[in-house]
Amino acid sequence: MSKISVYIIAYNEAEKVRATIESATWADEIVLVDSWSTDGTPEIAVGMGARVVQVDFKGFGDLRNQALAACSHDWVFSLDADERCTPEAAAEIRAVINDPNAVDAYWMPRRNFFMGRWIRHSGWYPNYRQPQLFRKSCMQYELKAVHEGYVLHSTKPIGTLKNPIWQFPFKNMAEVMHKANRYSSLGAERIAQRKLSMGTALAHGVWAFIKHYIFKLGILDGWAGFVIALGNFEGTFFRYVKAIEIQKGKEWQPPSLTSGGKLP
Repeated sequence: MSKISVYIIAYNEAEKVRATIESATWADEIVLVDSWSTDGTPEIAVGMGARVVQVDFKGFGDLRNQALAACSHDWVFSLDADERCTPEAAAEIRAVINDPNAVDAYWMPRRNFFMGRWIRHSGWYPNYRQPQLFRKSCMQYELKAVHEGYVLHSTKPIGTLKNPIWQFPFKNMAEVMHKANRYSSLGAERIAQRKLSMGTALAHGVWAFIKHYIFKLGILDGWAGFVIALGNFEGTFFRYVKAIEIQKGKEWQPPSLTSGGKLP
């Protein structure tokens, strides 16, 4: 029987991490990769039998590579703190890793819930991210701060699992706004070398809204779809504005009181 490690990345996820770990107790090992949470997240994980590894946050790509290094078994399943592995998905994973004809990496569909409903459109289903089930020797992540990509060391095609896991990305609107703020800051450095303007920022923000609300059929998700599209507008727009702020530097700083009262 093949063995599998489940790694969970977390930071101050005390309200979510218990349910996440409970959904992964079928695995041979659960590794919680924490970045010095202050809300009791690591203590909860240890109490539930998980092994906790503390990693300084240097971006999500580095964090996930550190998580891989901490896993003991040949097969790895990546589970975020806001995700839940359903019994059906767990059974399918077990079957795959014990199949002699298994490929080296698999996409995992995710069923997202927001504002009390399953979001069927808006780009949120099946909502694949990086391959979540894979042989440890065949995967690593790009060193990007956010929206990290992956490098697959295999000539085999990526498989696709049938049974979705569940994701609860936001507890409330405060989390929506917090994540948009955090991710826009992490992404700003990556685009700060481009030629940018406020018009560019607005155009990218508007396109993000249209893409999710119209082309990804967010309009069919009711008000939840509108909020998702608006959140993508804000996150994209402010990412570009923050990049412009980096470019401008002192030019955008408030005038000093020692400047004789001269205003720009």
